[in-house]
Amino acid sequence: MVTAIVHINAEVDRIPEVAQTIAEIDGVSEVYSITGEYDLMAMVRVSAYEEIAEVIPGRINKVDGVLRTETHIAFRTYSKHDLDAAFSIGLGESD
Repeated sequence: MVTAIVHINAEVDRIPEVAQTIAEIDGVSEVYSITGEYDLMAMVRVSAYEEIAEVIPGRINKVDGVLRTETHIAFRTYSKHDLDAAFSIGLGESD
């Protein structure tokens, strides 16, 4: 699984519509409205790196109202569950 985090600048008056359209694209798992330099953040999860080109420049960048994107590829995924297991020091009941 390849995960990409896509920061998106959108036309301010179209942010909700842009977010909804992007959320409906195959390969996009979530879209968030965010604060800061960008308006939206999309999580893209695909099975192969080649699919990134289909989803981001091929679909997301072509959504009406998208002004600019910046993409970050994730090397490794850490979830709360993974971190709890990795840092567990066995403080449970003794045998």
